[in-house]
Amino acid sequence: MRIDIRDVSMVYGPGAIAALDGLSLEIGSGTFGLLGPNGAGKTTLMRILSTQMVPTSGQVRVGELDLQQQRAEVRRLLGYLPQHFGGYPTLTAAEFLDYMGRLGGLSPAARRRDRVEAALRDVGLYEVRQRRIGAFSGGMVRRLGIAQALLCEPRFLIVDEPTVGLDPEERIRFRGLLSRLARDRVVIISTHIVGDVATTCDDLAILQVGRILFHGSPARLIDGARDRAWQVRVADGEFEELSRRFHIVGVAVDDGRLRVRLVGDDPPAGAEPVPPTLEDAYVYCAGLDEPGAATVLDPVAPPAGAD
Repeated sequence: MRIDIRDVSMVYGPGAIAALDGLSLEIGSGTFGLLGPNGAGKTTLMRILSTQMVPTSGQVRVGELDLQQQRAEVRRLLGYLPQHFGGYPTLTAAEFLDYMGRLGGLSPAARRRDRVEAALRDVGLYEVRQRRIGAFSGGMVRRLGIAQALLCEPRFLIVDEPTVGLDPEERIRFRGLLSRLARDRVVIISTHIVGDVATTCDDLAILQVGRILFHGSPARLIDGARDRAWQVRVADGEFEELSRRFHIVGVAVDDGRLRVRLVGDDPPAGAEPVPPTLEDAYVYCAGLDEPGAATVLDPVAPPAGAD
């Protein structure tokens, strides 16, 4: 299955800036990463693809289906995990999935029981199926969210900000789960956390101000930052000036001085080249227009209100 997005624009009102501006993108099978800072338009695109919103203009095709004209048919192929997913804390995991299956028209009861059991096994929650959701960890709740998205055996799965709020161990487990699920379906991951894409996706796009800045493999994105990543040690008082001239990727304290990792076309005095990472390449690509504006987002504690 392929998802074909052609010249899609979304304007929320007269005189408003376009949330999406003539966006075109092809997404094939496997895991696809959509990266971008807050306000880039990621959530708008996810809402369009999940049939929650109709674009102002343009066309989206899901396989042979026209999303605007055949919304009900597309929904039958779709699984969706929104950024904010909680479930009902007084229900057990099995009860919750049975309830969601009923709402989704999954019948008869025997088939629904089979699908609930299979979904719980897929996400590693079968052994705790009788535990109330209110006693689940954040990572377990996110896995339950994937389980409800899998109930009707979707051909494509949309996951919005999948690891926000998870601790490092849960984050790793969840990324592994998404990789396994992509073996026989399209999985779209929308995120501002570069690590979610680095470990799971063979194809990605960077979205900024409603337009595609880059589309290709992680390796190709990294190639674009060759000879653009640097490391330099500076005194604390020099950091402010440095941050106005370069895109800062990371900062660490090193023997009383700051060890700064940055990207840019020309290095500051005393800087040493370093092999670029995917984070370096993303910051370099997304922040070309305004030095200092693009900074890497903390993979453990991302800021609230991410798009």
